[in-house]
Amino acid sequence: MSGQPVDPSASAAVFDHIIVGGGTAGCLLANRLSADATKRVLLIEAGGSDNYLWVHIPFGYLYCIGNPRTDWGYRTEADAGLNGRALRYPRGRVLGGCSSINAMIYMRGQARDYDHWADVTGDPQWRWDACLPFFTRHEDHWRGADAHHGAAAGRPTAGREGGEWRVDRQRLSWEILEAFGAAAQEAGIPPTEDFNRGDNEGVGYFEVNQRRGVRWNTTKAFLRPVQHRANLTVWTGQHVTQVLTARDERGLFATGVELRAATRDGRLGAVRVASLRDGGRAGTGEVVLAAGAIGTPQILQLSGIGPGAVLQRHGIPVTQALPGVGANLQDHLQIRAVFAVEGVPTLNTMAHSLWGTTKMALEYAWRRRGPMSMAPSQLGCFTRTSPAFAWPNVEFHVQPLSLDAFGEPLHRFDAFTASVCNLNPTSRGTVEIRSSHPGDAPAITTNYLSTDADRQVAADSLRLARRIAAQPALARYRPREVKPGVQFQTDDELARLAGDIGTTIFHPVGTCRMGHATDPDAVVDSELRVRGIAGLRIADASVMPDITSGNTNAPALMIAERAAHWLRR
Repeated sequence: MSGQPVDPSASAAVFDHIIVGGGTAGCLLANRLSADATKRVLLIEAGGSDNYLWVHIPFGYLYCIGNPRTDWGYRTEADAGLNGRALRYPRGRVLGGCSSINAMIYMRGQARDYDHWADVTGDPQWRWDACLPFFTRHEDHWRGADAHHGAAAGRPTAGREGGEWRVDRQRLSWEILEAFGAAAQEAGIPPTEDFNRGDNEGVGYFEVNQRRGVRWNTTKAFLRPVQHRANLTVWTGQHVTQVLTARDERGLFATGVELRAATRDGRLGAVRVASLRDGGRAGTGEVVLAAGAIGTPQILQLSGIGPGAVLQRHGIPVTQALPGVGANLQDHLQIRAVFAVEGVPTLNTMAHSLWGTTKMALEYAWRRRGPMSMAPSQLGCFTRTSPAFAWPNVEFHVQPLSLDAFGEPLHRFDAFTASVCNLNPTSRGTVEIRSSHPGDAPAITTNYLSTDADRQVAADSLRLARRIAAQPALARYRPREVKPGVQFQTDDELARLAGDIGTTIFHPVGTCRMGHATDPDAVVDSELRVRGIAGLRIADASVMPDITSGNTNAPALMIAERAAHWLRR
C-alpha cells in the first residue's frame, strides 16, 4: 500500500478495475476483484492509513469522529425539522472508511427491506433469501455457522461457510442495561439473542465487529491479508475529483478517473488514471464508485453526471443528466431520552473518578474487556410504537451513560440514555455540490421530521421510552426523566422537542438509488450500473432505494459482495 506522492506517469497506467474509496465497500471489492490474478486492480482512498491507535480501541471512536485524520468533518445545512439546528455529519476519511470510526454494530435489517428492493427494481436477486448468501459469504460469526450465519473456514460448521468479517459478542455487562432489558420485556417486548435472522424484533445485546475486544475494520478483514498481491495497487491520500468519460459510436462510457494528488515535484496537480476502456477500446475495465452516500454523488456531479439544473448553476457541462444523483437522502434520526438513576453504577460517575478511569484502562489492557471495549451502544431493542405497524418500526440504542450532545462531557450524575430512531423515515433530503471546486464540501440537506408521519413516530417513540422506564424492573433505581422532560406531553410538544434533541445516528443512504428501468429518478440499475454510462458502477450505501431497518454497515458490505460477484462474472 502506498501513501507516497503519485508519479505523473501514472496517467499512463491502465487497470481493469479502479475502485474509488477505500472504505467499508472498497476494501472488500479490492479483495474480491484482485483474487483474479489476470486483473489489475487499483484502490484509491482520499484518507490515510488506519494505523492510528484510537481506530482500534473500541472506545476510541470518541477521538476519531470530528478528527480530520479520520473524518471528513461534514456538517448539515440548518434544518427546519431540527428547529434550525445544523449537525456534525461524520464520514470515514481513512482506510476502512466508516468501519474504522463507526459503532461496530452488526445489523442486517429486516427481510422485508430487501424484498421491497426487489419489488422496486423488478429484480428478484435483491430478495432477502437471495441476499442472505452474500451476507454469510464474508461473515465469521462467533457462534459458528448455521442456516443464518457464516463462519470462517476451518471452524466446525453445520451450515454456511463464511469468511473474514468477524461478528463477536460484546465483552461487558452493566446492571442498568440488564434492568432495561427486563423492563422492556415487562412492557411486552420479547428477548432475543439474534437480531439478524430477518425479523429483528426483540431486546438484547448488540453483536459487534470486534475480535477479542479490538475493532475489526474492513482494512484488517479484507485489505491487509491480500496487500501482497502483485496485481493490487492501493493509493492513500489521493482525492478523486471526477470520473472521466468519452463517447463513441457505441455511446457514453467511463474511461478512468482524475485525482487531485501531490506529484513528485511537490505540487498539487491533477493526475489521470485509465481503465481498459480508455480510447474507446472494447475492454472489460470498470470504474466502481464506493465513496459512500455523500462522496459518490459529489464525484458524479463534479463529473457532469447528475441533475442538470444543479450542474448548470455551477458551470459544469452536463455529460449525463440523471436527476436522482444526490436526491433521496435518508438517515436514521436518533432521539435521546435521558433518565437519571440512583443506586447503580454508570459510566458517568466512573469516568469522573480517578479510580474508575484507572480500573477501565487496566481492565482493557489486561483482558480487553470493560468500558474501553464498548461499542457506542450496547443494548438494542426493536419494537413497534403502535399496533398499527405490522413490523418493528423503531430501534433503541441503550447506553449506561448520558451527555448533553455527542462530543460533550458526560454528566456527573448516574444515568442511562435510551436513544430511539424511526427505522423507516419518510423524510427525504439531498446532497448537492456547492461549487465546481472539488475541495468544497457538498451541501447536505437532511429535512428530518419534515413529514407528519415522522413527527408522529417521534412523539410516540418518546412515550414508549417513558413506558419502558416506568416498568417494575427499573423501579428500584428510581429513574427520573432528564431529557426531554415530563412537562412535555402532547404530540406537538414531543415532536418539537424531538427536533431540539434529535441527532444523526450516522446512516446516510439512498443518494444514487437503484430502480426499475422505467424509473426516471433511478441512478443505477439492479446490477448497480450507472444509467447510460458503460463501465461505471456504484457499490455503496448510496444505491439503497430505501434505508434498511437498522444499522447500515452490514448491508453496505453485502452490496459490495454482490457487486464483486457481478464484476467478476
